[in-house]
Amino acid sequence: MPEILSSIPHKVIGVGVIRNHNGEILIDRRLKSGEMAGLWEFPGGKIEPNETVEECIRREIREELGVEVAVQERLLTIHHEYVKFTVTLLVHHCQYLSGEPQTIECDEVLWVKVEDIDQYTFPEANTKIVDTLKMQAK
Repeated sequence: MPEILSSIPHKVIGVGVIRNHNGEILIDRRLKSGEMAGLWEFPGGKIEPNETVEECIRREIREELGVEVAVQERLLTIHHEYVKFTVTLLVHHCQYLSGEPQTIECDEVLWVKVEDIDQYTFPEANTKIVDTLKMQAK
């Protein structure tokens, strides 16, 4: 039987859960226009052709926030279906190395404690990341 191909775009995204020396996690608020405007997110972006997920995460975080990170082990992989597209998030732990977080491609940047993360509204696909971080903090 032939495979049915979806006409919905699929995005593969490298995501970094960046921790500083205090154990806080870096999150940023999406711009007020575009997809999921104004929601908070863990930094990252689309993987370019011939780019590893680790290279993508380093590049995206440098371009969007002006921060250097060391990409570490994979935390989890998330497949999520939105109405207009599907997404695969390849989520990695990252260690903050240097740079002052800047709002280069976002509206706001914050270092937050895991126990305070429920105060921020994230896109649906990020729910599993938040849940995993809270479970690990127990």
